[in-house]
This record gives sequence, C-alpha cells and structure tokens, in this order.
Amino acid sequence: MNNFIEKAEAMNLPVIPLRGTVAFPAVQMNLTISRPLSLKAFGEAATGNSAVLLVAQRDASVEAPTAKDLFHVGTVCTIKQVSKTPDGGLSAVFEGVCRAKITELFEDEGYHRAAVVCKKISLGTATTLRAEAMMQEIINSLNEIQPIHPSLSDEVRAAATAIKNPGMLSDFVASSVLLNYRNKQTVLESINPLVRMERLLVLLEEEKDILSCEAEIHNTVREKVDEHHKEFFLREQMRAIQQELGEDADEIEEYTEKIERTAMPGEVREKLKKELGKLAKTPFGAAESVVLRNYLDTCLEIPWEKTTKDKLDVTAAKKVLEADHFGLDKIKTRILEYVAVRKLAPDVRNQILCLVGPPGVGKTSIAASIARALGRKYARISLGGVRDEADVRGHRKTYVGAMPGRITSALISSGSKNPVIVLDEIDKLSHDLHGDPASALLEVLDPEQNKYFRDHFVEMPLDLSDCLFIATANYYEGIPEALIDRMEIIEVKPYSRTEKLNIALRHLIPKQLKRHGLSRRTLSLTDGAVIEMIDGYTREAGVRNLERELASLFRKCAHRIAEGDCKRVVVTEKNLSEFLGKRKFRPDAESKKDAVGIVNGLAYTQTGGDLLRVEVLPMDGTGKLELTGSLGDVMKESARIAISCVRSRAEALGIPADFAAKKDLHIHFPEGAIPKDGPSAGVTMFTALVSALTGIPVRHDVAMTGEVTLHGNVLPIGGLTEKTMAAYRAGVKTVLIPRDNERDLDEIDKEAAAGLRFVLCDTVDDVLATALAKPEDTAIALPTCDSAKEPCRDIPLSIPGVPAGITVLGKVH
Repeated sequence: MNNFIEKAEAMNLPVIPLRGTVAFPAVQMNLTISRPLSLKAFGEAATGNSAVLLVAQRDASVEAPTAKDLFHVGTVCTIKQVSKTPDGGLSAVFEGVCRAKITELFEDEGYHRAAVVCKKISLGTATTLRAEAMMQEIINSLNEIQPIHPSLSDEVRAAATAIKNPGMLSDFVASSVLLNYRNKQTVLESINPLVRMERLLVLLEEEKDILSCEAEIHNTVREKVDEHHKEFFLREQMRAIQQELGEDADEIEEYTEKIERTAMPGEVREKLKKELGKLAKTPFGAAESVVLRNYLDTCLEIPWEKTTKDKLDVTAAKKVLEADHFGLDKIKTRILEYVAVRKLAPDVRNQILCLVGPPGVGKTSIAASIARALGRKYARISLGGVRDEADVRGHRKTYVGAMPGRITSALISSGSKNPVIVLDEIDKLSHDLHGDPASALLEVLDPEQNKYFRDHFVEMPLDLSDCLFIATANYYEGIPEALIDRMEIIEVKPYSRTEKLNIALRHLIPKQLKRHGLSRRTLSLTDGAVIEMIDGYTREAGVRNLERELASLFRKCAHRIAEGDCKRVVVTEKNLSEFLGKRKFRPDAESKKDAVGIVNGLAYTQTGGDLLRVEVLPMDGTGKLELTGSLGDVMKESARIAISCVRSRAEALGIPADFAAKKDLHIHFPEGAIPKDGPSAGVTMFTALVSALTGIPVRHDVAMTGEVTLHGNVLPIGGLTEKTMAAYRAGVKTVLIPRDNERDLDEIDKEAAAGLRFVLCDTVDDVLATALAKPEDTAIALPTCDSAKEPCRDIPLSIPGVPAGITVLGKVH
C-alpha cells in the first residue's frame, strides 16, 4: 500500500457508550451524560489526560451495556467544555481526535475501560485525482438532498464545500447529513478514506431515496386533507342552499309528526311547535340548532299523559308484599290501606311516605315490591351527596351540557306519568353555593304544589300528583323539618332474631343456593346453624352481612363437593365453625351472680339492642366524679342527675349524707371504644350508685332502662322493642321499664315477650324495690301505704292491647 500513509498507536481509555449517535474525528459533539457508568468514566477522563473513547451502542434501549452491546470501532475524543445540568448530570463538549479499534474491553470500578489501537490513514499523491472526483460527487449529492433534508442548512453545505481533506469531508458529511446512526457507524468503521467516501456516496443515495419517498407521502397526505376540507366546505354550502330552497324538510316533518302523535297538554304542544319553528329557521350546524334538537327530543320523551292502570286488589297486593318480604308489617299495612282507599275513592291524592330505619332492613327493596303490587313502573333517585339544586330542577337549556333534573329523568326512564319514585337516602342531602336541593324538593313533596312542578330545562309544568313518592332515610335527625312536615314517617325497626331466621329460610338461602349451583339435596343447613350465624357471626339491624356469611358458607361447601370430598354437606351449629371460623361476636350474657355496683342496662343502637352494663366504684377522696366509656354530653348530664338524686335521698337510703364530699365516684361503661349517649341509662346509674354506696348487691337477672329526674321520677324512653330483645338474648328474666312505656308493649317481639317479666316503674323507689337483691335487710325505707305502713308489692296488670303471654307487674301501695 504505497498510496497510503498509516499511523497506529495503542492506548488504554475510559469508555462512554453512546445511544443513537456516533462521534467522528475532527467533529465537535455536545453530549449530555446522566448514566452512572458514563459519569464515572467521564470523571476518570477528566482527572487524567482528558482523553475518552466514545463508542456507539448496537441497541440504544440497553441501559447498562456490556461488551457485546457495543460496536468495536469508536472515536478517541478530548474534553473541551463541561457544565452541570439541573437533574444532576453533565453537559460536555467533545472533539474527535482519531478512530480507534477496541482490542479488549473490561470493567473497572463501575465503568468500562478499553484497550484500543488508534489508526490514522492519509492519501498519497497517486490517489489525489480519484479522491477529488469523489469529493465533488459528495458535494453534488449534498446539493440534491438539501431541498428535502429536514436539517441540512446552507451553512453546513458551505462548510462541507470548504473542506479539502477527503477523510475529514466524509466524516463531516456523515455526521451532519446521515440520519440513521447505524449508517454513521458504517462510515466510522471505514479506515481507508477512499473506501469511506465510496460507502458514504452509497448511503447518501439511499438517504436521498428515503427522503424523496417521505416527501412524496407527505405531499399526498396534505393534498388529501386539503381535498377533504374542500369537500366539507362545499357540502356545507350545498346544505345551506338546500335549506334556503326548502329542500331540507325531512327532519322538521318528522318532529311535527311526533308532536301531533304524542299525547300531551295543549299548552305543551303549542310550546313545542314554537320551538320547532325556531329550529326550522336556524342554520344547520349552528349551536342553537343543537340546543333545540336536544330540547325537543327530551320533551317528546316525557310521558305527559301516559299512565299505567293501578291494581286495586287488596288480596293480590298482600300476596305480592308477603312473597317479597318477611316482617315490615307497618309498611305493608299502610300500603294495603292505600290500595283499599284508592279502590273506594279513585280520585284520592297519592301519599308521600318516608321509611326511616337502619341500613339493610329492606327500605328500598320494599318500595320496588310496592310498585309491583300496585302494577306501577318503578324509578329510583339516589339523593346521597346531592348538593346542587340543579340536580333536582335541571339546568336552563341554553347552558352547555344542560339536562333535565332527576325528577324529570325518573319520569322519562319509567315511561309513565304515575310511577313509584323512591327518593333514596333523603337524609344525606347536602347544600353549597349552588343552592339547597332540599328546598327544591319542597315543591315535589307537597301534594298542593307538585301538580305544577317546573323543571328549569323543560320550562313547562309537570304534573307529579299521580306519582307515589317513597323516601328512605337512616336517621330521622338528618331530614330537614320542612320535608318532614310534608311526609308520613314510618319507622322501620331492626329485624329480630326470629325475623332474620325467617328471612334467611324464605329468601336468602334459596337465592344463594341457586347462585352457587347447590340444592337441598347437596346441602343441608339446620335452623340452629342459621341462628348461630345470626348471633355469632353478624351484628347488624338488617340481613346484608348475614347474606354475605351465607354466601361464604355455600362457597366452601361447593368447594368440598367439587373436589369430590363428599356428595352432600350437612351444616349444623356444632360444625359451623369448620366453615366460617371462630365466632366474630361474643354473646351478651347476664352475670351468674349478684354483684355490688354492677347493673344491667339496656341500650338502643342502629344494629338493634345491646345489654349495657354500668359499673360504679366509690373510693375515699374529696368528692371527685370520673366518667369513662366514651360517653356523650347527655349521658354525662344523666350521671350528674343520678348523683344529685342519690344525695337528695341519702338519709332514706341509709347512705352517709357527706358521701359526696368524702367519696370519689368512678362510673364506667365497659366497651369504652364504642361511643355512648342518651338519657335512658339514668335509672341504671342511679341503681348502681345506690348499690355501690350501700353495699347491697343488684340482682343479676334484672335489666332496666329509663330516664331519671332530679326528683326520682322515671321518664319514658325509645327503642323498647330492640332493648327487650337484647335482654332476652342475654338471658335476663325481669326488665324494669317506665310506666309510660306500657303503650309500647304490644310492639315487642313475641318470642321476647314470652320469656320476660316486665315491671312498670313510676319512680326510682319502684326500681330499687325490684332490682336490689335484699332490700328487707337494709335501712332503706321502701314506699309504704299510708294506713297499713306495709311495703309496696307487685300485682299483675291487665293492659288493653298487650298480647297474651306478656307478664306485666305494677307497684301498688
């Protein structure tokens, strides 16, 4: 090779891998460095002679390249400038020195180093003419590519023309013009300048063909887009011309036919015809035309005069209600009364009912059954979290995205003028700066006003007087007073254990058997097992968790049968824990012996009733009072009233008069994590105080409830049904209740009534006479008759309306 001058030099350099680009000799490159291995290699080069090897990766997506991921030829560069980037990396300017072939690549403390051989080849005089010809061809190719190249500027072309060295020209053009980094690497690996220029010319020709094809595709797409715009413009012009000539009448005629065919009041028909006239004069595609079409479509969907005929057969309605739900006698009776009245007086107005009760007791589902019993359509409106008046009344039709309110939407979805509309969770209504939805419901739920209800979107009166509205709520206190005044409140009590058992046997078990592919032949579930699930695995007012536990049980039974372990599964109360695990709730049980200062109280909760024990402990001190057990303000006040009542009767009860100054009293309600409040534990705290201060035990088989006054009177309480059921479950034998609650005895559960003895109390003296274990051995002065001076005694009472089997005792002097 006499025509070439070759120089070679061995070096050992740190390596910085490049992604998607290639460095060339005599060409400066600006590079951002962020990878840890590249940063370490750069640091090593910067502390040395500033020389580093830049070599391209074969695959740009590899984050931590190894030897097989790098090309074997790179460029030795020197660092010219460096600065830090905001993300912690480096921005550096490198200048290529020479090509280098890697002979060995190894890792050194977290970065790559390479043993390389640097090669430089210059042309001899014999190849000058051929080199000049090829250099001119490269310049000509640049001139041809420039019009279609995205980044080839006049400055780059001028700089290339000024270069006289063949090798440098090839490197500069490859670096500036070639877009594919693999093509650049091909040029870099060509050590011989003539071979390098030949390869570059081939690559420039390929680049020119690709760019020409891309330009052609781009122009074709642009022409099609322009043609589409032109076509759209012409079609819009043609549509406008047709409207001017009256040729676009199909839509208007269709709306006209619908208006004439739909049954509606005369004023509504005139209003829609007026809006249709506006639509006919509005240009097609205008924003106003969209509003008018939406308005006409909505108004034509409203069942202005379409009704369903009521089924007024009381017997048939009763069968439907009984088939769908067990219990809920108050609601069923009220609906049957409504059916009977409608049968005798068809023009009577629809009633507005509100079912108030804890979650899961069937308020919403009974409403659907009412609709089926009456033969009416059913629509449900969820009001939980609604805080905008427009949700009820709708938006003005001119607003963007306007729609009718929920009442109108319910009529449209039901397709009837007289559906059963359920206003679910009415106690969860909210309000904000957009208005108060509860105020908007005042007109809906007022029989005197809802005949002319106006939706902001419809702008015409809607007759809601034929709708049967049934509202549901969990808490009476959450309903605005103005709405309460317009509704008939029906309280839905928590289910008793007997009711839950019947619901499970009649409804839940058949449904879950079918859902899990089981039958009575493959699964036997005893009543005792169901009762155990009710008592030990659920603690709720309704039956939702009971249904979940049944589903869990049936899944496990289906698993055993599917695996072939058995063909039939029998579940009893004894082996229930094998399927559902240990009991989740321990039963409320009475104490086995009489105790001093410990009294069984009764509490009402949203999940039913609970046995609530009260503990009192007197200690020597200075008269401090300690109340624990997460008590609310009302219960704390009841405790102070009970103490004051004890102080006022201290002498008669045999308690030192100065106990309030020399004794510290601690009143505690166990299960302290559960919040407690209400006045009904007043007699319980009074009895516990008397027992603790006198040392007289309280009977363990007695439970009590009632509010106490400063003068010792016992006032009525609520939730007697649930409280008595809790006492019965706990094994209590005698329940002390206020005399004014005798009117509620006919509503308590029959099972609990048969197993309890009730004592009616007027004052705390009546409570102590029954609750204390041995009142005759103490200094307590019991109420006596004026003549005989004998202690008062219990006598059975006959109270009208109280079911047979309930033992009621009264105090007589």
